[in-house]
Amino acid sequence: MDFELNKSQLEIQKAAREFAKGEFDMELARELDTKHEYPTKIWKKAAELGFIGIHYPEAYEGQGLGCFENILVAEEFCRADSGIGACLILASFASECILRFGTDAQKKKCLPPVALGKTLSAGCFTEPGHGSDITSLDTTAVKDGNDWVINGVKTFITNGGMAGYFVVLCQTDPAADPKYRGISMILVEADRAGVSTTSVGDKMGIRMMNTAEVVFKDVRVPLDNLIGKEGKGFYQVLEFFDESRILIAAQALGTAQGAFEKALEYVKQREQFGKKLAQFQITQHKLADMATKIELARLMVYKAAWNYDQGRIDPKLTSMAKMFAARTAVEVADEAIQLLGGYGYMVEYDVERFYRDAKITEIYEGTKEIQKNTIASALIGKLK
Repeated sequence: MDFELNKSQLEIQKAAREFAKGEFDMELARELDTKHEYPTKIWKKAAELGFIGIHYPEAYEGQGLGCFENILVAEEFCRADSGIGACLILASFASECILRFGTDAQKKKCLPPVALGKTLSAGCFTEPGHGSDITSLDTTAVKDGNDWVINGVKTFITNGGMAGYFVVLCQTDPAADPKYRGISMILVEADRAGVSTTSVGDKMGIRMMNTAEVVFKDVRVPLDNLIGKEGKGFYQVLEFFDESRILIAAQALGTAQGAFEKALEYVKQREQFGKKLAQFQITQHKLADMATKIELARLMVYKAAWNYDQGRIDPKLTSMAKMFAARTAVEVADEAIQLLGGYGYMVEYDVERFYRDAKITEIYEGTKEIQKNTIASALIGKLK
């Protein structure tokens, strides 16, 4: 068992750290957060340097690397800034569905534009009436000649208003029993007639990210836009989640590390009652707890990513990593605010933004309760 990063991984980690240090301006980050604007210039530069789609094969403008290298970049970006980092690491969101299950033609069409920073991708899974329950859907796709005709509404869609295409879960067989055996995954280009998007409005955190409601009204796409096999969409999205939840866990890990470092820097400088805050034992104990949680989260996230790259699907391990890393991000960011006191509550010190951005990692890609369900199901198995 080797806990060391190899030379290539160390170089990727260093490159991501240096890029973030040079490009993630904190004043700009606060401005983008306040205005709810996407960090477009930084995203495009990150793509030019190969950070977007780093896990794509070289044939599709990627670097041919794995989940592990992708999460190393995610950790460093979110460590530098929780908002800008989140936008960049999710620029390729759901494109992995095409990478894993799509045809060669779909891959050639959809993956290079994302890797090159020409467009964003989006996954339309969540519905207003179902939330985390994707075992049955109101969005339908019906065959009509050589087309699918899609109708329905998806909500809380990451990159929704900016994406060039959507990976959409649809009920293609309403008679299936159970319902999820009649769910399929279909590619829908954003410029198709009948597709419309609307911002979900102000959010607590990840304010730079474009989160939208996506409406499909009699949208026609070719039958060839089916991703993978008909009726297998539910199973395909679960396999996708096993990778994407590791990415969100890395987002949480980086956010926790970034908040911790800001707090550490502050307590080493700030004086109260005649000495540095870092000299008080209560401060030292808080720092020790924070650092320990982060290290535990890192071990779990790295193991989950490594395991995925070995070709193994382990929803239990993935859910453990996401659940623990997300909880760590929330707790560490909260403690960072506490250590800064009143200043921690102020925008200019950034930890309040890290705190707001941390919470989403316990919600999207499956709430912490969904992760517990997955873990418990794996532990208990089928009861007779």
